[in-house]
Amino acid sequence: MAPTEVDDFLAAERTCRVATLSSDGPHVAALWFVWDGTSLWLNSIVRSQRWTDIVRDPRVAVVVDAGERYQELRGVEIKGTAEPVGDIPRKGAPDPELAGPERLFAGKYTGRDEMIHDGRHGWLRITPSKITSWDFRKTQF
Repeated sequence: MAPTEVDDFLAAERTCRVATLSSDGPHVAALWFVWDGTSLWLNSIVRSQRWTDIVRDPRVAVVVDAGERYQELRGVEIKGTAEPVGDIPRKGAPDPELAGPERLFAGKYTGRDEMIHDGRHGWLRITPSKITSWDFRKTQF
């Protein structure tokens, strides 16, 4: 995919799978996310295996994919580092660094302009070191 196609794909898709490294091996979990054009943002429960893993080792891999038949498969893999951003857990005090991701997240998943905070989640920003994409719809069969 071209960079603009990657941006459009990540804006449209709703679920990613995040792989972290736990003390006894890999851990994979599905999450909602937003892409701001440079970073992937995850809103994660802070009392989770994923959060514990990232605090210990911030290296992650994330896959977002779509399609059912082989000729429809497309996706993006992001490898990089994750870091907590903002208060943990997030309670909703104004934070300029989170204004953009929270607006994107609220719009994508609730149809609102404002994020609702439950006091259990925090933000993780994934800074990509490598982005790989594929789109089998472009392949001639």
